[in-house]
Amino acid sequence: MIYRIEVTPRAEKDLNALAVRERQRVADQIDALGTDPRPQGCRKLKGREDFYRIRVGDHRVVYRVEDEVLLILIVRVGDRKEIYDIIRRL
Repeated sequence: MIYRIEVTPRAEKDLNALAVRERQRVADQIDALGTDPRPQGCRKLKGREDFYRIRVGDHRVVYRVEDEVLLILIVRVGDRKEIYDIIRRL
């Protein structure tokens, strides 16, 4: 099954703030989620139903999996040092 990938406006802004090389690495990993929404190394976020994160170097991609409609919603992208504080406020 192929999942459709949508990016929230906030996550799009996060992506655009990255350097070109990092942005491409993160975008490649996001694209790969379409065929495997729970790749090896992904982690389910505690206290958040259906929210996961993947590591891409020093960055984290936080996303939601909606299996019923085959959708991956990219919620935030950020540096590993800051992203967990950000997602606590979601």
